[in-house]
Amino acid sequence: MRTIAVMNQKGGVGKTTTSVNLSAALARAGKKVCVIDMDPQGHASYHLGVEAAPGTRTVYDVFAEHCTVDDARQLVAENLSIIPSNIDLAAVEVELAATPGREFILRDAMKHWQEQNRFDFVVIDCPPSLGVLTINALCGVTEVLIPLQPHFFALQGLSKLFETTALVTRRLNRDLRVTGVALCLYESGTRLAADVTEDLRLFLTSSDPDTPWAGAKIFKSRIRRNIKLAEAPSFGQAIFDYAATCPGARDYAELGQEVLAMTDEGIVVPPAASAVPQPEGNVIDDPGTARAA
Repeated sequence: MRTIAVMNQKGGVGKTTTSVNLSAALARAGKKVCVIDMDPQGHASYHLGVEAAPGTRTVYDVFAEHCTVDDARQLVAENLSIIPSNIDLAAVEVELAATPGREFILRDAMKHWQEQNRFDFVVIDCPPSLGVLTINALCGVTEVLIPLQPHFFALQGLSKLFETTALVTRRLNRDLRVTGVALCLYESGTRLAADVTEDLRLFLTSSDPDTPWAGAKIFKSRIRRNIKLAEAPSFGQAIFDYAATCPGARDYAELGQEVLAMTDEGIVVPPAASAVPQPEGNVIDDPGTARAA
């Protein structure tokens, strides 16, 4: 079972769109997939047509130990399930502040899935922060996928993401690896997109081998800016159900094939702890104080 956290502390870069449509692409390829909506905004849930109204079992109930992950899981399409979220999840940061082992709640809740190979893929849509919810996601998965909009400001926070991932690897989850960067909201006809993509390539390939981002993969698939991708959530559908022939559907289908084709050699393992610069703020001991670069 492959477990993937879709993570970026910057909002509006395509995290939820990528989480949902990549999962749908994998499900259409015959893989059993479960999406876990870890964002209190609940956008991944809405995107798949699930409104977590009061009384609905959600990720919050899993954290509060009111139910198991199986109790909260909902089947939304063939091979595709989701554990939904709503605003209640925002209370987790405060409620777990003094709870020992709070970083491992999600990992422990999913442990029997790993043991039983319940799914082929578990994809976690992370919130746009580096708090306890994101740390739980990183402790519960083995891979990280970073959606990145090709704007110059987006590059500023990238090293912070790699440092955070490497820090979690050092202290909490030695199996965690960076799968790569997926370029989203890509405008192929602009000079800016090409320049930022080249800057990103140079940033990753020319970095010192001891840095957390050395050798990270840039997916060949480019998720182009497409109005159908923006419309699909309002209909509670993945792009393949809403507009199966649009460019956005083709792009996510290609990304899904890339993820399926990846081997262990194609996934970057963050370096040893001694090579990782310490991020400002301790994201493990006090996740709420971590600041995005």
